[in-house]
Amino acid sequence: MHPHLIVTDLDNTLLNAEHTLDPLTIETFQALAAQGHHLALASGRHFHDIAAFRRRLGVEVYILSTNGAHLYAPDDTLIAEQWVPHDLVRELVRMPRDSDIRLNLYTGDGWLIDAPAPELLKLHAHTGFSYEVADLEAHDGSGVGKVLCIGDPEALAALEESIKASLGTRLHITYSMTDSLEIMAEGVNKGVALERLLARLDIPASRCLAFGDNLNDAEMLQVAGYGFIMARAHPDLPARVPQAERIGHHYDSGVARRLRDFFGLALPKNG
Repeated sequence: MHPHLIVTDLDNTLLNAEHTLDPLTIETFQALAAQGHHLALASGRHFHDIAAFRRRLGVEVYILSTNGAHLYAPDDTLIAEQWVPHDLVRELVRMPRDSDIRLNLYTGDGWLIDAPAPELLKLHAHTGFSYEVADLEAHDGSGVGKVLCIGDPEALAALEESIKASLGTRLHITYSMTDSLEIMAEGVNKGVALERLLARLDIPASRCLAFGDNLNDAEMLQVAGYGFIMARAHPDLPARVPQAERIGHHYDSGVARRLRDFFGLALPKNG
């Protein structure tokens, strides 16, 4: 069998209900790597956050971090990256927003937030990656891969409209969860990063499998020859990727089970 590229989102896709990797997923990725297939993790998470899961998989994995703003090889070599223009970061930070919306900046080194938000740390409990509270008004806007706004969906929708009205053509705006508005530079998304990785590996899109659950996965699922949408995906995602196949739940190793079926790998006796 020719080598394939398998790329998957993390939250509510590859990770289980406890936001970590289960044994079946780890075993499946190791079996596929042993067969010569290429593996990639594509997430809105920071590179350092994703790298913790790669270490647990124990195999070579490409990383498409910050929704594709950064693309890394398995040895951490940076293949490509694109920052949000610093002047746009400054405008986004100054833009009026609901006081309950938490403003975040993903930089090359870490995660900055405008006020403490302990509830956000549950999502990252298994990686040790954490935010740093900072005065974002004082940030010069340089070296930012994405601006993330977390809050009530209605408040985010209003903010999204304001951003689109003033800056929309110069940014890529999407959602990773209903309460997470993701803002990257124009032309930055998981699909563009995936196309770049396919070209680097000289693998046609027809030999690419992609898994996702939310709107920030749409472009990636459109690029892949085989797109798979999780059972509890965003309700608008299937219409954006009508050719994609709906599969099982993330909490029941849905990605690993579909991969085993696709590549003819038997489930372990305890699977």
